[in-house]
Amino acid sequence: MEKGTLIEFRVNNQRRLAVIDRPEGKKHWIAIDQHLQAHTIHPRQLTFTVPEERFRPQEIPTFWRQVQPLLDADSLEVAWEIIREENRPITPADLAELLFSERSAVACYAAYYLLSEDRFYFKLKGETYEPRPAAQVAELKHQSEREAQRLAEEVSFREHLTQALKGEAVAWSASDRKRLEQLERYAIAIEPSGQHQAAIDLLSELQRPTQPLGAFQLLVDLGLWSEHENLFLRRSQIDVEFSAKVLAVAHERLTSPPTDIDAPLRRDLTHLKVYTIDDESTQEIDDGLSLEVVGDRQKLWIHIADPTRWVMVDDVLDQEARRRATTVYLPTGMIPMFPTELATGPMSLVAGQTCCALSFGILLADNGEVLEYEICPSWIRPTYRLSYDDVDMILEQGVTGEADLLAIAQWGQRRSEWRQQRGAIRINIPEPNIKVAGEEVEISPLHDSPARQLVAEMMILAGEVAAHFGAREGIPLPFRSQSPPELPPEEELLQLPAGMVRDCAIRRCMPRSEMSTQPNPHASLGLDAYCQVTSPIRRYTDLLAHRQIKAHLRGERPPLTPEQLNEILLGLMSSVQESALVERQTNRYWCLEYLRRHREEVWRGIVLRWLRPEEGLGLVLLEDLGLELAMRFQRQAKLGESVLVRVSRVDPRGDQIWLEEVPPDALTSTETVALSST
Repeated sequence: MEKGTLIEFRVNNQRRLAVIDRPEGKKHWIAIDQHLQAHTIHPRQLTFTVPEERFRPQEIPTFWRQVQPLLDADSLEVAWEIIREENRPITPADLAELLFSERSAVACYAAYYLLSEDRFYFKLKGETYEPRPAAQVAELKHQSEREAQRLAEEVSFREHLTQALKGEAVAWSASDRKRLEQLERYAIAIEPSGQHQAAIDLLSELQRPTQPLGAFQLLVDLGLWSEHENLFLRRSQIDVEFSAKVLAVAHERLTSPPTDIDAPLRRDLTHLKVYTIDDESTQEIDDGLSLEVVGDRQKLWIHIADPTRWVMVDDVLDQEARRRATTVYLPTGMIPMFPTELATGPMSLVAGQTCCALSFGILLADNGEVLEYEICPSWIRPTYRLSYDDVDMILEQGVTGEADLLAIAQWGQRRSEWRQQRGAIRINIPEPNIKVAGEEVEISPLHDSPARQLVAEMMILAGEVAAHFGAREGIPLPFRSQSPPELPPEEELLQLPAGMVRDCAIRRCMPRSEMSTQPNPHASLGLDAYCQVTSPIRRYTDLLAHRQIKAHLRGERPPLTPEQLNEILLGLMSSVQESALVERQTNRYWCLEYLRRHREEVWRGIVLRWLRPEEGLGLVLLEDLGLELAMRFQRQAKLGESVLVRVSRVDPRGDQIWLEEVPPDALTSTETVALSST
């Protein structure tokens, strides 16, 4: 190259212009830039040589100013159209001639600059540039637009993050939601993986912990999640909301009820006084009780809500209920199996309204054994909606104005005694009743009160009758059974303190109940056969039982064969198990959160059993809460012993809690008063 030749080279991928001054060795050149700085250039570093004209370093700024007006990228598209039609390659000089009608140094460099910056129209091949095919140009433009949109969305997302972290209101866009979903998926992850890299990168950029807990805290700080977000529920396949399609069908059923195919068989039982008994917070009322005097005998009526009146086989509502399998009960509220407007409306046994039901009329022997029964679709009009507390008060005071309810309770007691004579096992250990409303958490022990025993006995009675009817008539039903437990020797059980300690030991021996299309004994209930039918709004298996029984009552073949029913039951199993797991995990979290908020309190406990006696690890029941928790003792405690405990450490999110025993003589006067008042 001659002295004064203008060249372009790159430093850290940045364009530089310089003028050749002299050779350096065999291959290198010394070039001087506009700042009179010398550069040693290897031929491989050269990206363009301006032809013919010679320059001085001081002229480079003027040259660049002359080039800039020519750098119109849009002009390349015109040139591409022409060159593509001619189907020939092009050099920077050719392009300069085409665009600027000259081959001057300024024009040639401007043409080269346009070609080297081009991402769409031309591709470099050797010393020339070839026009790309039209389809390829269109695709490259599309990709560029998408990338530009992505970058714009990324910038917008960062701005929204900043606003939200400052506590400002943010209207999150659809693209924001996709990025937030990546963060949410990472927050519920058990451990990081490759699919979470985008979330990890975001956390790193924001200088936050890059573990899942960091993602969780960011979502909380953004105001998108609560500090007590239910991660167990989010990890599950349980849908909290119903789809628009399901809600539309539910609304249609309200406005245009389907034909009642059981209408010809429905018995008018609206003359009966019907008691519905539930917790005060219960919204899905699916059972009611009546007493009818027939001659000199008392006939029990157990009325069960009839959701199959509103749900057709395999319709949208039926498929959704089958997919959900069960209503999920959480301390923060329930996730229903059916849309709420149906479940708490026409499906429920609403006081004062004429409701469709499946009614079980039963005559019992004096000892509680079933003598006669009938099952019929019916109309009823619930008279009273009572809470368990209401019924406990009525039974305790023996309110003469509610003689029917008192009589039903007496029959319930006879049933309980009859079942126990047949080997039924009753375990009386309180469970925690957990309610969360806003920021308030309440826990109280749920004892087996007379009212709850009454309702439980009537529901078991209906299940026995349904199972007997199905077995007698050959109706495929989802029968429940339980094998007899392998209990410790009686002398060993008698050595344990009577009451909850002994019940706890028996509970450990109880096998899981099973479900099949064949009736088998249910050991803990003391029944030869049993089928759950009393919660068809809340359990899909109960709804299936109703559908099978009602078809038989209409003189039709039940819609499901044993094989078909068994296939459905297998499909329901995973959903039911998942719901039970989420309920258990959520209850555990709120129990620990409640104790975290009451760390200074002292609780009464009972030592139920040893988990690892060699380590002093036992199971303690906190009587005032109904909570069973593991605790390590520093002394030799006895089963059934009453102890005082306090929380020493607790981590609800980490599912960890440590209890410590409090010696009675270490209690303060305030703690003593608090204990005596509970």
